[in-house]
Amino acid sequence: MSSHAEEQRTAARIAVDDLTGSDIIALLATHLAEMRANSPDDSMHALDLSELRHPDITFWSVREEAELLGCGALKQLDATHGEIKSMRTSAEHTGRGVAATLLAHIVDEARARGYRRLSLETGAAPYYLPAQRLYARHGFEIGPPFADYTEDPHSVFMTLAL
Repeated sequence: MSSHAEEQRTAARIAVDDLTGSDIIALLATHLAEMRANSPDDSMHALDLSELRHPDITFWSVREEAELLGCGALKQLDATHGEIKSMRTSAEHTGRGVAATLLAHIVDEARARGYRRLSLETGAAPYYLPAQRLYARHGFEIGPPFADYTEDPHSVFMTLAL
């Protein structure tokens, strides 16, 4: 890891976010727009603001001082299984370790909750390859659909045994 990435990891602050700030609303709007642009409508599983406010979802933002670097969420599927949702890095902060830092935080939180599995759905199009590589680097493996998902050629399902 470069010294710049190490600085990023120590300077970033991860905190539960109430999804009311204009910067997080704008980042999630960009996220939804890009997901829609890169996935067919019936294969786009990103959540909107109202869905992210569900009691079974914990949503975090990553900030450096007041600047928003990225976000992500953990959805409880059942007492032993969680799902990663809405992982996103602000365009101006990609490549700085924001997603890896947040992913490690979410995995730690899932373990602290006693989950035995952590899963996610991402797209299969080339646009999603960086996300697939990130999750694979952190031990996630491609597997079958989980929860209410069904087989879909536009989706990649990944799971990490905790």
